[in-house]
Amino acid sequence: MRQHDAGTLSRMLAERIGVLARELLPNGRKDGAEWRCGSLAGEKGQSLAVHLNGSRAGVWADFSSGERGDALDLVAAVLFAGDRREAMKWAVSWLGLGDGSAPTFRAPERRQPVPDKQNEELDQEAQRKRASARRLWHDTAPGIAGTPVEAYLAGRGIGLRELGRAPGALRFNPSAWCGEVQRPLPAMIAAICGPSGKLVAVHRTWLGQTPGGQWAKADLRNAKKVLGSFAGGCVRLWRGASGKALGVAPDDDVTVIAEGIETALSVAVACPEFRVLSAVSLSNMAAVTLPDALKDIIIAADNDSGNEKARRALEAALKKFASQGRTIRLAMPEKKNEDWNDVAQKKCSDWQ
Repeated sequence: MRQHDAGTLSRMLAERIGVLARELLPNGRKDGAEWRCGSLAGEKGQSLAVHLNGSRAGVWADFSSGERGDALDLVAAVLFAGDRREAMKWAVSWLGLGDGSAPTFRAPERRQPVPDKQNEELDQEAQRKRASARRLWHDTAPGIAGTPVEAYLAGRGIGLRELGRAPGALRFNPSAWCGEVQRPLPAMIAAICGPSGKLVAVHRTWLGQTPGGQWAKADLRNAKKVLGSFAGGCVRLWRGASGKALGVAPDDDVTVIAEGIETALSVAVACPEFRVLSAVSLSNMAAVTLPDALKDIIIAADNDSGNEKARRALEAALKKFASQGRTIRLAMPEKKNEDWNDVAQKKCSDWQ
């Protein structure tokens, strides 16, 4: 084993990750540049993603459990309950580097999937929600100029007309169903796209008018909800100076990732030269998948310094993007419990 260290084996496995992923996780399916399945048990679903090409080939993450790693870690997690030493022995044989003995995919520690019936039900529910999200999006007219969405954002200090155009990822729906009140309400609809650029979910912000006639978030326990599974996705709000789609972004683009939509839009107005994305939630920020070309990343974080859960999620995002060889900068308001929408009028220099 001395001539085959863990790093070398992982790189060699990554070179054949397309074959390896299909053998380890046969019930998965290809989704753009990723192999997707429900978990390390290999059932159908979307929670686990394995990168199939590029500099991150072999890198994987299970967004439901928080587990992640490289190609060798994938072998260890699926077949040997996380034992990398056993995974190395197996990899030597599978790669044809040993004495020719055949590897086995029947290790006793292999994770057991959830019963097929339950898997099918979960997958069907996920597909139903995704279909509903796409239907809501396509049934909503493009454009927000002159709508309550534009008025709501202006009330939050976000003057989108300064940008010259409104983000195409936002729409106004005058009657989006709200389960909390069991009736339709006006809503800002945002498209959440997966790594391939396909719409996977929609974010809804229900709106209502104040006694003074101003548009604001509706008076609900939860005025913001997502329809559909969005792990790894984001709202592509602004293309920056290049004006190019995320999938063909040039390598000199500076990309800002913020948590909420309003925070991200505040950054776009303040610094229109930057590409701006909303991760929708802080827990999803580490899962956001970016093209390899984007090397300069700014995390526009909320100042939740007293929130231990938020701190860990932010650290996970910073660590993840740094591990991909990207330059990472953190931009956070000075005052506790503030986000960048609270300081939207500051100059662009505050982001650099």
